[in-house]
Amino acid sequence: MESVWQDLRYGARMLANNPGFTLIAVITLALGIGANTTVFSVVNALLLRPLPFREPDRLVWIASGAGKPSSGLAAAEGNLSAVTTQVGNFSDWRNLNESFEDLAAYFAFFDYGSYTLTGSGEPERLRGVGVSQNFLDLLGVNPAIGRNFEDDECVWNGKEAALLSHGFWTNRFGSDPGIVGQSITLNNKATTIVGVLPSSFDFGSIFSPGSRIDLLLPFPICEQTNRWGNTLAVVGRLKPGVTLQGAQAEFDVIAPQVQQQHPERNRNGAVLSSLQERISGRFRPAFVVLLCAVGCVLLIACTNLSNLLLARATSRRKEIAIRVALGADRSRLVRQMLTESLLLAGCGTALGLPLAFVATRTLANTRAISIPLLQTVRIDGTALVFTLLAALVTGLLFGIVPALQVSRWDVHESLKEASRGSSEGGRSAFIRGTLVVSEVALACVLLIGAGLLIRSFIRLLEVDPGFRPEQTAAWRIEPSDKYQTPAQRDALYDRLVRSVETIPGVESVGLTDALPLGRNRSWGVGAKGQTYTPDTYPIVFPRLIDPGYIRTMKIPLRDGREFNEHDTADSQKVLVVNETMARQLWPDRDALGQIAMLGRQECQVVGVVGDVRHGALEQRASLEMYLPMAQNLDWNSMELVVRAKLPIESLVPGVRAALRSVDPDLPNSDFQKLEQLVDQAVSPRRFVTVLLGGFSFLALILASLGIYGVISYSVNQRTNEIGIRIALGAQTLAVLKLILGQGVKLALIGLGIGMAGAFALTRVMSSLLFGVQATDPLTFAGIALLLAGVALLACYIPARRATKVDPMVALRYE
Repeated sequence: MESVWQDLRYGARMLANNPGFTLIAVITLALGIGANTTVFSVVNALLLRPLPFREPDRLVWIASGAGKPSSGLAAAEGNLSAVTTQVGNFSDWRNLNESFEDLAAYFAFFDYGSYTLTGSGEPERLRGVGVSQNFLDLLGVNPAIGRNFEDDECVWNGKEAALLSHGFWTNRFGSDPGIVGQSITLNNKATTIVGVLPSSFDFGSIFSPGSRIDLLLPFPICEQTNRWGNTLAVVGRLKPGVTLQGAQAEFDVIAPQVQQQHPERNRNGAVLSSLQERISGRFRPAFVVLLCAVGCVLLIACTNLSNLLLARATSRRKEIAIRVALGADRSRLVRQMLTESLLLAGCGTALGLPLAFVATRTLANTRAISIPLLQTVRIDGTALVFTLLAALVTGLLFGIVPALQVSRWDVHESLKEASRGSSEGGRSAFIRGTLVVSEVALACVLLIGAGLLIRSFIRLLEVDPGFRPEQTAAWRIEPSDKYQTPAQRDALYDRLVRSVETIPGVESVGLTDALPLGRNRSWGVGAKGQTYTPDTYPIVFPRLIDPGYIRTMKIPLRDGREFNEHDTADSQKVLVVNETMARQLWPDRDALGQIAMLGRQECQVVGVVGDVRHGALEQRASLEMYLPMAQNLDWNSMELVVRAKLPIESLVPGVRAALRSVDPDLPNSDFQKLEQLVDQAVSPRRFVTVLLGGFSFLALILASLGIYGVISYSVNQRTNEIGIRIALGAQTLAVLKLILGQGVKLALIGLGIGMAGAFALTRVMSSLLFGVQATDPLTFAGIALLLAGVALLACYIPARRATKVDPMVALRYE
């Protein structure tokens, strides 16, 4: 132990005597280790850490099987009606299966409604989710205070009750435990707060990334809710010893039996997957790539530090030779060098950990990125262990090569060289060159990967969403129970539209029950006179709108007309279809004037509009139709969309005042710019692209510094040689070519290895790309030119300095 303490004290003293070198090394390591800890914490929360439920490996997601599973970074929800389940089917599955302890569900279309809190201060809009009575019990989540829902609260028209999320309880009620048992007013109904959810359970973070969920409410499993169609997202808990494959085999038998017994219900299969896979599976490739990328950055940092330590060791040859001459053995020298590198790694970790804490806290507090479990990201014990191991491995990686090199030096030769100035041996030069080649190769792979993602992101942003989000915002309008009839609600919306239209600066106003790039319900719709099988029946996304919506959203009208005031409940039933629906239902004729069958109801097509990307920008447009609000009663809450001639922020006070003047009980502070919808839709891809781009830029800087360091050191070592060449008549251009050739050769070797590695490795990124091939030649060529240019610049600076060597000064020290 005494010798270890001696090594530590001596190493600390040596580092303190070289503050410039120490500062550069510590900052480099802090950035590398901090970035690795941050990315690992995200990966840990999303992919490694078990879900915050009891025995989460037994939890299963049960989809209806009609929808296509999403992949890559595209929106996960897509067509909710195709993956959700009807209440009756859920009840039958629950009763007939032998594989699960129990099944539970939540109302998947909670985005279509909200809850207005009144009674004190301004009305506040809350987001609530209806859940089956056993939902929390099945997950193994117990209220932090209070109780779960009771039987009389989980029936149709039962007692009004709510469980508060921990965040809402803290922010609105100041963590007052006395609120449990009290009554609040939601949608003009007295609602009892029966409990508060634990802080470890954030429904939005797990089941609806990017959403803020304030309340859980009881959802009745009954005949009335069965009539709503496919509305339930189902979760099950396997019995001990039952496998997912066994449960799937059982449901392959049960689901057809239920369909046969109840042909009046929606046709549903059942596709089972682990809940963990459902929540985070599509993000696995992206975060594995990020983890590998940030690890490569740390490797590049290690090679840079190895080069710095090699150069520093050369200047310490006399000191090391004297220690060996005085009796120090080779193993003690290696241990001393490794001790110094581990000290550097420790200092880098001490600085990097606070950076990682800040980064993870920032990520956990944002809801602008639609990535599940992001709010649970933190530096936990696992992340700390990872950081300590990373520090240890890093210290050994960048310290082992210089340590072994030092241990092989000849003592007598070192003492002779110390008296006349040392020069770098061929072995050291080879090692330093190899390290630089490795840096360039790794940087090349990262840059190509980042280049592909950046090009994909640019292509995605170039996708026409089908509407113009600029200078447009939407206010969610949730009428209270005092508007009991459709006529009363219709009159309310009419007054709202007319009031907002009078505000100076407003260009147009429209209403819709669902904004683009959100959750989608679907209906079966066919062309009159056509016969379809159950598997080929067209599935269409419906949108209920008013006459001003298409104009306000600037959705292009391709043919026919928009809705107008003559489309009333007493007139001919009409609809507007998108181009995709027109082509698929009436491929051989003009869609205008054709009749679409909505069940038994006939609707005439009066207009054709451009396609709108409603699921995700990456997904092709689906069949979509627009129905006039005046002819359909299947709506309650609506989105009031306002397009401004000026920046939308300038109209916010006026719109709020207009809403307040029509109905003071309407929440008016909560609005969303439509540009935020697009941002939210691309947020996972932007997150991955920005991080990988940042890591790649850092790798490029480190690689260029590595090339610069090697060539600069070489120039210093060859000062005498260069002086002799100049004294013998060598021209400036010849000296410049000599030095540049050395650096460019290393860069080109690294570039070649990196291009080959990227060609092989970027194929694993295919699921993350959009509109770009994994072997895109433009990206490969562009990155090669960029890296070659940076390498040339890094070589040119020391090469230019070499041409200015004074031969008299150089020869004087020969």
